[in-house]
Amino acid sequence: MKRLFLCAVLAGCCAVSASASAAPQVGINIVIGVAPPPPQVEVMPAPRRGKIWVPGFWDWDGRRHVWTNGHWVKVRSGYDYQAPVWVQADNGWRLKHGEWKQKKQKKEHPHGCPPGQAKKGNC
Repeated sequence: MKRLFLCAVLAGCCAVSASASAAPQVGINIVIGVAPPPPQVEVMPAPRRGKIWVPGFWDWDGRRHVWTNGHWVKVRSGYDYQAPVWVQADNGWRLKHGEWKQKKQKKEHPHGCPPGQAKKGNC
């Protein structure tokens, strides 16, 4: 009986583990009523090869704003980094965390750029 119970528990754990790894990632947006303080002044260190500087920002710990220092991260080829920013929304403030955005590939047109497309950055 103990062996059967143990097998059932192990099978259940494996099923939960497999379903958790296949589950989609969900982001949570929290809107707070307190505006972030002005950014702190940081001196950006000298450039480093293959790295970009991620500036410091005010984060929210559930009760108050806390400063997160800037730091270096490895460059991702084909991507641009967008720093964290607080935006005013829904009668409060929401932190949009930093993220990597894939660079848009400019399309080559065989006969030049179609009218109005150069201003949109498509050529």
